[in-house]
Amino acid sequence: MFVEGSAAGLRADEFVLSNLSPSVAQKRFALGVVLVLLVVFIIVAGPLSGLPLRRVDAFIPAYGTAIFLIDSITAALLFAQFSVLRSHALLALANGYFLTALLAIPWTLTFPGVLAPEGGLGGGLQSTVWLYVLSHAGFALFAIVYTLLKDADPMEALPPRSIRARVLTTVGSVAALVCCATVFVTAGHAFLPRIMLDTAEVSYLWYFVVGPMAGLFVVALVLLWLRHRSVLDLWLMLVLFAYIIEISLTAFPIPYRFSVGWYAGRVYGVFSGSFVLVTLMKEVTMLYGELLRAVVGQRREREVRLLTGDAVAATVAHEIKQPLSAMTMDASASLRWLDRATPNIDEAKAALQQIVNNGHRMGAVIDNIRTLFKTEARIRTSLDVNNLIREALALVRYDLQTHRVAVQTDYNQSLPLIEGNEVQLQQVLVNLITNAIDSMAATEDGDRVLSLRSKVYDSSCLMVAVEDVGKGVEPSAIDLIFKPQFTTKVNGMGMGLSICRSIIEAHGGQLWVTANLPRGAIFHFTLPAHRQH
Repeated sequence: MFVEGSAAGLRADEFVLSNLSPSVAQKRFALGVVLVLLVVFIIVAGPLSGLPLRRVDAFIPAYGTAIFLIDSITAALLFAQFSVLRSHALLALANGYFLTALLAIPWTLTFPGVLAPEGGLGGGLQSTVWLYVLSHAGFALFAIVYTLLKDADPMEALPPRSIRARVLTTVGSVAALVCCATVFVTAGHAFLPRIMLDTAEVSYLWYFVVGPMAGLFVVALVLLWLRHRSVLDLWLMLVLFAYIIEISLTAFPIPYRFSVGWYAGRVYGVFSGSFVLVTLMKEVTMLYGELLRAVVGQRREREVRLLTGDAVAATVAHEIKQPLSAMTMDASASLRWLDRATPNIDEAKAALQQIVNNGHRMGAVIDNIRTLFKTEARIRTSLDVNNLIREALALVRYDLQTHRVAVQTDYNQSLPLIEGNEVQLQQVLVNLITNAIDSMAATEDGDRVLSLRSKVYDSSCLMVAVEDVGKGVEPSAIDLIFKPQFTTKVNGMGMGLSICRSIIEAHGGQLWVTANLPRGAIFHFTLPAHRQH
């Protein structure tokens, strides 16, 4: 679920709730939940709290099942995060939820009237209430341990097999603890302090138990408040706060089972268990989506770079072929000047100088290809689109002269800067201009004019148009020319326009083509303006 060591620089520990800082919106939402809990508590804790209600037999199994499912799923998610971060604190909190999940089973089965009139599993009237105390006190203690271990160093040195063994060991220990506690409160129920007078009425001893139990939660809440930093801390504080309200409803004003306060306390228990679970599922789903988009974007960028290399190699092969041909002709001319009866040294030198110039040009082309595969090529910088157009025209100057193509430019001088990869965007322009030259070279009618325009497209982006008066694009091919391996050229690879569109889209823009009436085509692409911070 988490990706470690990706090339995009994303780390797994940046995508877990125990490290993410809560946003302002999350803090406000948590405050709203606290206010709602308080309002409901004030309403229920009044005269209505001690009002007896009819016993609903299905309520106890439903409540126990809900607690078991909610807390066990939460524990599983926390164990999963522990396996990534290897944090002692997360391991403690996961075991706290696992403890409450397991204790919900004997609590339900020993509740009077579920399996037997005074409690199942061989227990008595006191078994259920003491399981309740052990569950809540145990969770509070684990929450305190979680808070105290938050700054402890993670178990980075342990291999994955040792991490799994650590999880299984703690899970086994908690399960053994629950089994021992269940045997103790069922087999030895007669020796336990007599809190329950009958199946519904509670004795005054409950006040001596509920006070320390609530105190544990208050201590846990205060410690976490002083040391909270993450989204998980924020919602765990809500859980502890809801537990304090639940315990208060079981004691004040009258401790009595099946009263309004008692039912409300059980509902608070379900809500308190759900806070972290819902938050974990919601935030992990959102973070997984962000991680997936980041990984897909990284993979797409890598594919674009590799495909761009193929497309650039095919495009630049033509550009290299031209200086090679010129070098061959200049070398032949130089030999002819020197082979005369009276060698013309000046003409031979001029021809040799042309060979040197073309050699430098080939070296620049090769360096440009190599730049595409360097790490620095992925860095985006602020760019002036008009300068990109001028540089692209300079690169294809030889083709323009060879095919007698006139160039018209219409630059908007007030264009905003863009943020992008200079090499890739320059290659897009070279590819579009080269295609325009080839299209016009295939026709003999009229003047050959290449027009390039830059303008503001809307408030957030700009547009560049490359316009030719060549043979144009067939209407049936407009939707196909951007697909890989589709080409209208005899010797074309069918990759250039596909790569161009991928590069533009990777920069947040769009690339499309329209007809240039009465003949030719116009390729448009947009790029988002660079946001100034």
